[in-house]
Amino acid sequence: MATRTLSVSSLASTAFASFPHPRRSPPAPPLLRLLGPRPRALARASALSSTSSSAAAAADDEDGVDTVEQLLHPRPPSVSSPGATRGRIDRLMKLQRRADGDAVPGPAGPGGHRRWFPYLDAFRPAAGGAEVSSREVVEVLEPYILEARRERIRRAVDNRSYAVCLVVEGLSDFGNVSAAFRSADALGVQSVHVISCDSSKRYRDNRHVSMGAEKWLDTEIWNSPSECFSALKKRGYRIATTCLGTDSVCVYDMDWSQPTAIVVGNELRGISADALELSDLHCSVPMKGMVDSFNVSVAAGILMHHAVCDRVSRLGHHGDLLPEENRILLAEFYLRHRESTSTIVHEYAKRKAENFMARL
Repeated sequence: MATRTLSVSSLASTAFASFPHPRRSPPAPPLLRLLGPRPRALARASALSSTSSSAAAAADDEDGVDTVEQLLHPRPPSVSSPGATRGRIDRLMKLQRRADGDAVPGPAGPGGHRRWFPYLDAFRPAAGGAEVSSREVVEVLEPYILEARRERIRRAVDNRSYAVCLVVEGLSDFGNVSAAFRSADALGVQSVHVISCDSSKRYRDNRHVSMGAEKWLDTEIWNSPSECFSALKKRGYRIATTCLGTDSVCVYDMDWSQPTAIVVGNELRGISADALELSDLHCSVPMKGMVDSFNVSVAAGILMHHAVCDRVSRLGHHGDLLPEENRILLAEFYLRHRESTSTIVHEYAKRKAENFMARL
């Protein structure tokens, strides 16, 4: 029985034959060209598949929720999934994720230290769809993202690293959380962690502070320092808590090419006793004035900025993703570009599965 190989482009053309591609129009103003109009194909995507789109739509319905409590508050562990304590922001991560203890393929990092990369090269769609690789995700979604936006996403991905991550513990002012997130995104720190968040302050009040940075970060939520630090140590990080003390190491004397989790604490109480005890070292930023502390978001920004500068000085660069990791994170960013992009890939996966079954 004769068979034929279907390429990504042929599958995509079959899956989206009914999608009207945007017609050429006169040049838009610079800001509109950067953000891009919402293609009619994206608006209609949810009507194409009763199975895949219903699953995606159920998730997209939550996007209107804008309180910090609902965005960041950990879910209580369930009987069927006792480790599932992360908040609903975990849904922003689209591709399949690696377990904490899994080895990451490829060479070790600088100094032979273990490298960590959280994503697998797989997008697992709703029931009835075939698994989709990052390469397929990129090829399917590129026609729906303006070139200027694609280039900006690529530049951001090229400068991303998981070698340094930020942990905020028990912050009560979510303006500080938002500001720390914005600094992490600007400096290329992709992984951020939040411990014990429990506020109902409206997140919309702080969106002008974060500038939407949380959309592009890998944010994980934890119930306690022990839970967070245990996972990070399995991933190969050393834990550095910020603390003024006789045993504190100056941040300027640290080697930031080693995978490091920077921990900043509550605005009033600082780092908790549990976090101090469980950390691998204490560090501090030298201060020359009359006060003995920085605002917590400022401290986080200074620490991350120095970590990036030290890495550039030692390694010649901060972004350190391998080519395959770069492509996977690029696919992840494309999937986060708009709420409807996941629906497009769900439909592609459904058509891919149908074509596979037809060839059997």
